[in-house]
Amino acid sequence: MRVSLRPLLRPAPLFLLASYLLLSLLPWVPLLLGRAVERGGQIAAVELIAWLAVWAVLQRPAWFHCLLLPAFLAAPTELYLYVFYGQGISTHHLGIIAETSPKEALEFLGQKVWLMGGVMLGVCVWWLLAGWAASRTRALDWRGRSRWAALAALLLLAGGWAYGWEFGISAKPAGGGHGAGAAHAAGLAASGAAPASGATPAAKTNPGSGVAAGGVGSGTATASSPASALPSASASASASASTASVAASGFGDDADDESDEGEEDAVEDSSPQHVAIAAAHRTGWKLAPLPWWARSPIEFEAIGGAWPFGLMVRGIDFYKERHYLAELGQRSSSFTFKAHQPTPNRDPELVVMVIGESSRYDRWSLNGYERETNPLLKREANLVTLPDVITAVSATRLSVPVMISRKPSMQSLKDGFSEKSFLTAYKEAGFKTYWLSNQISFGQFDTPVSVFAKEADVIQFLNLGGFTNNSNFDQILLDPLKNALADPAPKKLIVLHSLGSHWNYSQRYPKAFDKWQPSLYGVDRPVYTDTKIKPQLNNSYDSSILYTDWFLSQVIGQLKDGGQLASMMYVADHGQTLYDGTCNLAFHGHNTQFEFHVPALVWYSDQYRARYPDKVKQLLRHRKARLATENVFHTLLDLGDIDYDGERPEWSFINKQFKQHKRYVDSYGWTNYDNATIKGDCREVIDKSKPLKQEK
Repeated sequence: MRVSLRPLLRPAPLFLLASYLLLSLLPWVPLLLGRAVERGGQIAAVELIAWLAVWAVLQRPAWFHCLLLPAFLAAPTELYLYVFYGQGISTHHLGIIAETSPKEALEFLGQKVWLMGGVMLGVCVWWLLAGWAASRTRALDWRGRSRWAALAALLLLAGGWAYGWEFGISAKPAGGGHGAGAAHAAGLAASGAAPASGATPAAKTNPGSGVAAGGVGSGTATASSPASALPSASASASASASTASVAASGFGDDADDESDEGEEDAVEDSSPQHVAIAAAHRTGWKLAPLPWWARSPIEFEAIGGAWPFGLMVRGIDFYKERHYLAELGQRSSSFTFKAHQPTPNRDPELVVMVIGESSRYDRWSLNGYERETNPLLKREANLVTLPDVITAVSATRLSVPVMISRKPSMQSLKDGFSEKSFLTAYKEAGFKTYWLSNQISFGQFDTPVSVFAKEADVIQFLNLGGFTNNSNFDQILLDPLKNALADPAPKKLIVLHSLGSHWNYSQRYPKAFDKWQPSLYGVDRPVYTDTKIKPQLNNSYDSSILYTDWFLSQVIGQLKDGGQLASMMYVADHGQTLYDGTCNLAFHGHNTQFEFHVPALVWYSDQYRARYPDKVKQLLRHRKARLATENVFHTLLDLGDIDYDGERPEWSFINKQFKQHKRYVDSYGWTNYDNATIKGDCREVIDKSKPLKQEK
């Protein structure tokens, strides 16, 4: 029987097929921009199967075209993100859209709102025309035996997938020299973290974070002369997302696409077929697992990356994240501090909390580093550095909740907390609260922090992606800060969550701050396991600290311009290990002093000192005390002169009742930091006694 293609060449079916083809080609837009497409073959296979499934089941485009409306509407956004941020729509972007009010959207778009409106109108017209074409043509109807054959094949594929999901999939037997690789991969799957290559005992992995690997570097970076002048801010507002898992990365909390690539190179045998897939056991039946050779070669990420039907996967991920966030928030929904100021007044008052990222104490010249990484902050009057502050854990999602709430450090490995953060306490005391973030809102490393952020009156997540070359610089926070300061509310608490020195360090600052050479500036995906880049890595890290110095000086400058009672605290969430000496570790997620010891400081205005002279006196008195991020919550509320139920003034280092407490860090259990030895060039923290057992 001869099949004629002539009906398909008529205007209606041709326009419809072209429209669907354009949607399906969206994942390949990066090729036009000179970028690679990851899992391109798998994405193509997913799209083919999805189109066959939809067409075979529903038979006519007229009967499924309406299902494609979300994809048509999302297409301009996907293109925009690919062009400017190097990635497509993620759960983080969906979260930003969900959290942004129409008023905020209009302020952000400005005059571009008309352009956006025109584009969306054009897309709607496109979808309607394609729908009209679908209703007019019968040339694309799928009938006959081929449709039934396709349905049978799809049913077979679905059955195999369902069997593997219910009864599991066996691992590929070790052989041909791959036994060690298979065992190694199985270990990765079990632990959820990648081990450091050639690791010393310091290569212990914190729960919930991975371990970066590397060899021993040869030589250290040398300092250059201090800059004679510092640059002004360059206009930059860009971002990209990270969806990598901890198990796939070597960065611990820095799990991004770049670390994925490096880890895959470092661990050749950790391919999926070497790892068994656990069974769901929903039916209660006990059957043999699916053999390894029947496993689908398509990775889950390829399903979400396909167009147009992969959008459904992203939507489901977004729903799960929202649901998880709501569950965490529900645990503290009825909590109240009963907070108030003992002498209520309407006088303007401003408290700013800056949360740093991946910043290391001994790389700040304020703390004695030989390189001039803090040329601006050292000129600030009323600035008090805190030389002995530690964090209990070296991962953002675990450390920040301890900083902003009363969550004990030894509960930091558990998700959620029964209390709210200092944001709620300040709100109860009459302050308008802001959470301005250059980090991302959704994802494995961000949701526990976002739960607390949602307590604020004003919430802005300004980083459209994550931690790559297209991320925003922290200066993106300065305009929102300026707007917050201009708010007529007399009392305000403003939290600035910076991106700081998150890997890749050279992507955290503009070119004008690339002071120490050679550096990684302009290198999009450096191979972090190659210790030949140790000098460049360290130089770029120091330049990121130089940029943090500029950023904090800008924040302080805005506070001084207001001429009102103001105070600011800066504390980093954790530090970094940087192939120090003969140490073969880098980044964080380890148990080294480099990662536990964090920079911290407090700045106050002259008006603040005049109002609260005793608080300033106690700050100066206790500045060298043994402190931890657990002290931040209590001290920040004391900065605002706020009383509340369960107040513990002995935990505030600006209070005359302050007392030092035991400080525990996550090292082979809960190690008493002040009763520990510091071992080797990695400066591994080892308890002299037996560490306390951890509950997870």
